[in-house]
Amino acid sequence: MADVAAAAGVSITTVSHVLNNTRPVSDELRRRVLAAVEESGYTTNGVARALATRNTMLIGVVMSFLSNPFFAPLVSAIEKTARRNGYTLLLTDNHENAADETTQVGIMLDRRVDGVILAPAAAHAEPVLDLLTRRGTPTVLVDRFADHRFDEVCVENVEATAGLVTHLTGIGHTRVGLVSGRAGLSTTAERLTGYREGLERAGLPFDRALVRSGSSRVAPATEAVKALMASADPPTAIVSANNAMTVGVLRGLRELGVQVPADVAVVSFDDIAWADLMNPSLTAVAQPIAEMGNLAAKTLIKRIGGYAGPPEHRTLAPTFQHRQSCGCPVPGSTS
Repeated sequence: MADVAAAAGVSITTVSHVLNNTRPVSDELRRRVLAAVEESGYTTNGVARALATRNTMLIGVVMSFLSNPFFAPLVSAIEKTARRNGYTLLLTDNHENAADETTQVGIMLDRRVDGVILAPAAAHAEPVLDLLTRRGTPTVLVDRFADHRFDEVCVENVEATAGLVTHLTGIGHTRVGLVSGRAGLSTTAERLTGYREGLERAGLPFDRALVRSGSSRVAPATEAVKALMASADPPTAIVSANNAMTVGVLRGLRELGVQVPADVAVVSFDDIAWADLMNPSLTAVAQPIAEMGNLAAKTLIKRIGGYAGPPEHRTLAPTFQHRQSCGCPVPGSTS
């Protein structure tokens, strides 16, 4: 850094501020420093910096981003904000297994990550959360509410799911089925609660036979929808509780020769990237994934920086995307 400072004609402090984005520097000084860096081939020594500052500039991210398509864009949003603030992500997939998750977080803590963003694998995540508490590691829980000791960034699930059911009952459906997520997740419980509230608002009884678990995965959701359609009094409309299961639901209906929406209406919690390209296009609740990831990263970085206020619990509002799979006219559509 001293060589870079001498070449650029600035102080070592100015070089540090440019490289670490710790204080505003004029465009001219920044240009000179970066030119000197390029000319000298200077690179920062992450180990030395960690020893000197006690910060590794690493953020651990633990969630099932390989097996659950919802988490991939969430990780992307987290990474974008983290990188903009000088942090690098250390990623691991918990495979929705609480024991594996605790082991993985322990390894990350041994690598001295500055903080952790976690989508807990189970509703009862006490082992991993107690570990993070004991180590005093700044932590943000994302997507799933699990423990109010920590900052949490999630999406509203109950009212959004009730809205999907209300939409279906409002166009005449009285047999509304639900393909629910994996047991033990807060999102699964909240969306089931929303489903029941939607039925109650329509004056319809809750029928356990109309709820089947798709375990938050494609193949189990395929079998779940087949079981629903094979019942003596099958549903005329189906709510799928996440995007992976929506793929399974649509696959199962196609294998049965059931037409959407002519034979059965389908709506989804989670908007799929190609939802508007389907025929019919998919009516869904879209989660603000980019906003969730950005907010989770910003919240964690604030904690790493020393913020000691009470835990923040942020619930973001999803958006209803009205398309054609529900079987009713879409406002503004000419078809």
